[in-house]
Amino acid sequence: MQTRRMLASDLTDVLTIERASFPTPWTEGMFAEELARDDRVWLVAEDAPALLGFGGIMLAPDGAHVMDVAVAPDSRRDGTGRALMLALAREAAAGGAKRLTLEVRSANEAALGMYAQLGFESAGVRPGYYDETGEDAVIMWADTARLTAIGAAAGGRDLVLAIETSCDETAASVMRGGVEVLSSVVASQVDFHARFGGVVPEIASRKHTEAIVGVVDEALERAGVGFGDLDALGVTYGPGLIGALVVGVAYAKGLSLATGLPLVGVNHLEGHIFANRLADPELKTPLIALVVSGGHTSLIHVPEWGEYHTLGSTLDDATGEAFDKVAKLVGIGYPGGPAISRLAEQGDPAAIPFPRAMLHSGDYDFSLSGLKTAVLTYVRREQAAGREVHLPNLAASFQAAVIDVQVAKAVRAAAEYGVKDFCLGGGVAANVALREALKNALAANGVRLSVPPFALCTDNAAMIAAAAHFRLLKGGFLGLSAEATASLPLDG
Repeated sequence: MQTRRMLASDLTDVLTIERASFPTPWTEGMFAEELARDDRVWLVAEDAPALLGFGGIMLAPDGAHVMDVAVAPDSRRDGTGRALMLALAREAAAGGAKRLTLEVRSANEAALGMYAQLGFESAGVRPGYYDETGEDAVIMWADTARLTAIGAAAGGRDLVLAIETSCDETAASVMRGGVEVLSSVVASQVDFHARFGGVVPEIASRKHTEAIVGVVDEALERAGVGFGDLDALGVTYGPGLIGALVVGVAYAKGLSLATGLPLVGVNHLEGHIFANRLADPELKTPLIALVVSGGHTSLIHVPEWGEYHTLGSTLDDATGEAFDKVAKLVGIGYPGGPAISRLAEQGDPAAIPFPRAMLHSGDYDFSLSGLKTAVLTYVRREQAAGREVHLPNLAASFQAAVIDVQVAKAVRAAAEYGVKDFCLGGGVAANVALREALKNALAANGVRLSVPPFALCTDNAAMIAAAAHFRLLKGGFLGLSAEATASLPLDG
């Protein structure tokens, strides 16, 4: 299906659709008069040689009004009306219109639903507007910038600048069509937090403020684009450290206000899931996702993209947080995940019988505070006895205790929900031992594991851009009154 300008030769087919759509249809003369006017744009949707529908707008200073949209009866509910509206919005924007308005019958639920999905808002009702039926008209409007961004995403040509500041990485990425990464820039704060053995929220917020302008500028420069080339902005607005999130959201809102670009909000956890989709085009729903990072440990059922049901999560420490705390306890550096992973390669995972917390709890929740306490108790006992702690064995045993529980619950969830695809996301997804254990256990049950490359495991803006593209297709915009949210649920 394609859209193009309406021609006089189309009027026979146009009138057939018009008469099948309205109680008091326009005449051929009325359409001919419309086509002759400079302040009108009329389009048709066709799947040659069949004409599927048509629509027209009236242009005015800074705005445009939809005169008519009609779809052939056998082409309704197949996306023709949506495609026409997006094409009309593109024409309206090209004509300088900032806003698109329309009237729709109050009983036309299908049209009302489509317009709402495209981001149209109700501006009121005109009682008895349609003389032939006495039916009310709902007055609706939408920003053309939002509509053209949706249209660009639908055509796979959208350019999105995404910003990520949920923890201690300041990141920006430019992506085309949700799959082509034109740039991905990450400014890490590891050196500033290393002396404390963990992320200090106040320092993280300050460093984001210092870095964000330069990171965004570099992302645009590497991509070879400017703000005028973009279709939309994406930003992580939760969950995460509230001070860190505020920096990214405030900067993105400022850019949106200054440039007129629509703003799309992304859940950080959805970003980690989309890192897999970005890296593995073969990944299909339904699937189970395990997101493990410094701030999150969640097992999530994904029946289809955009629908999430959290099966279980940590009741206390996140996986990455537990790795950091154990690493700090034994003095092997920060971040703890890579340090413990390296040491574990030299150790015996069965050397120390650390507990497997909640392994047999019957649910999908996790708990790591007890394991962390068990490590502390073991270290103190060894030191009190005058024995030197064998760090490789401790690292390997601790890591195995974490992995065993996560793998067991992952396998059980995949079986219970009957999925054949499983994905791993988050900073701890870079842990080689976890990857291998999951891969082997899932494969034994006929489930394929998808893991992102190491660069997409830790926080980055490319995964946010990929998720923003998906949200853009759904018309999931953020208003300038939106706020960062430290605890943003993925479900719902």
